[in-house]
Formats: sequence, C-alpha cells, structure tokens
Amino acid sequence: MKKIGLALSGGGARGYAHLGVLQALEELGIKVAAISGVSAGAIAGTLYAAGYKPKEILEQLKAQSYFKLFSLALSKTGIFSLKNVELLMSKFIKENNFEHLNIPLYITATNLSEGRAVTFSEGTLFDKVIASASVPAIFSPVLIDGEYFVDGGVLNNFPVECLKGNCDVVIGSHVNKLYDGSQVDISRIQIIEHCFHLAIASKVYTQAALCDIFIEPYLPGMGMFEMNHADKIFEMGYNATMEQKVGIAALTATLPVS
Repeated sequence: MKKIGLALSGGGARGYAHLGVLQALEELGIKVAAISGVSAGAIAGTLYAAGYKPKEILEQLKAQSYFKLFSLALSKTGIFSLKNVELLMSKFIKENNFEHLNIPLYITATNLSEGRAVTFSEGTLFDKVIASASVPAIFSPVLIDGEYFVDGGVLNNFPVECLKGNCDVVIGSHVNKLYDGSQVDISRIQIIEHCFHLAIASKVYTQAALCDIFIEPYLPGMGMFEMNHADKIFEMGYNATMEQKVGIAALTATLPVS
C-alpha cells in the first residue's frame, strides 16, 4: 500500500484552502499517512492530524473572530499574540504532544539564533505550531528550549523534503501563487506580503519540484489577514484539487477507498 504524504504551505487566511484540499482528498478516497506543515499549514495540519474533519476545522476557525484568534500584545517583539490559537488547540487536542496524533506530523519553524529552518516531529506540540505561525514583527517569537523561533516560512514556506523518503507519493498544497503586476494590490500590507513571497519564490518552487502532485489554488485578492473569505477560499482549494483528480487517482490507484 502506498504511503501518501501531504505538504501544506504557509499563507495566513489563504490556509483555509488547505482544508478544501483535504476535503477533496477525502472525497477521492485518499488516506493521508503523513503531514508536513508550516505556519497556517501547520495549524490546519495539526487539527487534521488530531482527527478533525476539514469542514469541522473550517467551522471552528470561522467561529473565532480575528481579534479572538490574534489577541493584542503590544511589546517590542510583536504587535499580536497567538496565545488564543494555542488555547483553541488545547480545547480540541487533549494531549499536548506529537505522539498522540492520529497521523505523523512534521512542523517547520525558523530558529532565530542559528538562522536555520528546524523541523519538529516529537515532544510538545502547541509551542511548535505557534512558533511556526509567528510572522516576525507581527507576532511575538516563541521560546523553545532556550532559543527563539519564528515563522518557518522565513526560510522554508513549503516544507516538502521531510516527506521524501518517508512517503511513496507526495502531494503539495501551496497557497501563495505569484501573479503578474496587474494583480498586485498596492496597499502597504499587500506590498510587504508580496515582496516576502517574491523573496522566497525560488525556494518554494524548488520544493514544488519534489511533489508528485502540486496543487496551487488560484486565490487573487485574498490577503493573508482577510479572515472573512474563509468559505470562498475553502472552495477554491477544493476545486483546485478536484481539477487534478485524474492525476491523483493514477498515482494512488493501489489505495483502497476509505
């Protein structure tokens, strides 16, 4: 039986598309054997690995307002805190460790002291997920074993390589597709966001080449902090996956329908 690995990129609110991808994979009878995630992909991947269905995760996240999820924490290290995301996870995940998840999970974060991407797959869980999603200067860094960590997307916003060798087929869901200049919003936050993705694009598409199936939903105009488009983004992720159902079926033909 083939082992299917799923890599989930960062992307803020665009991470709702990962849930649409997961919904489509379930409907296609694909059982995911391992998940790698960073930032928003780490949050979605963790809740799915804990046993929650994609639509359940969508509804739980939608039930939280922006300011409930990202509480103000004015300080020199960040404007917002992800403490409420941690509280949300602790509400739905009873054991704070990787070992009690239903699906093996790999979480990528950036070690500020050493300037390198680190992948976690064991030990305490919530702190690693929060670290992986802590966008520098916006969210406070997270202290883990005496060292500070921030968003894994700084150095690796599409962690595919940790699944290679552990899985027979790797499916990647990337939610930060670059567009031509006519599609770039000129607001300050969108310019910062777009420049970030331009800077890391070469690394992302090097990682994409490692995927057997690469899913990249079309999400123009969907900023990483625009939480009010959850249903639409979910649907876009779902549709992008279904557009590749023939290729997915061909690669996973030996898998039983779950």
